[in-house]
Amino acid sequence: MGLFNDIVSKVSHFAKSLLGTSPAEAAAPSATPSVAQVDVDAVLKELAAKAGQPLNYKESIVDLLKLLGLDSSLQARQSLADELHYTGDKNDTATMNVWLIKQVYTELANNGGKIPAGWGH
Repeated sequence: MGLFNDIVSKVSHFAKSLLGTSPAEAAAPSATPSVAQVDVDAVLKELAAKAGQPLNYKESIVDLLKLLGLDSSLQARQSLADELHYTGDKNDTATMNVWLIKQVYTELANNGGKIPAGWGH
């Protein structure tokens, strides 16, 4: 299981615990985590309100990973970049991080998550 699957799992878990079970999960329970029909923005806003520190999770992959309680180290982000097929220079961390946050939100949307306009690309 890669870091992106961990992100999906955390968002799905928090959606259940913070907002109740989504209709898609109730209709089709599965061992594989899903963000289908999950309001990702609502989940992240709720987590951010309880975080105890300001986290710019909409624009920062590091802050998003911290918000979800996941490893935000450079090595973890480089692995996530590999997993999501980043083709740029992983040593140019600023560029990679900007690409990662957009790609994570795009992939969450591609997997059925409800993402606000302007998140991802």
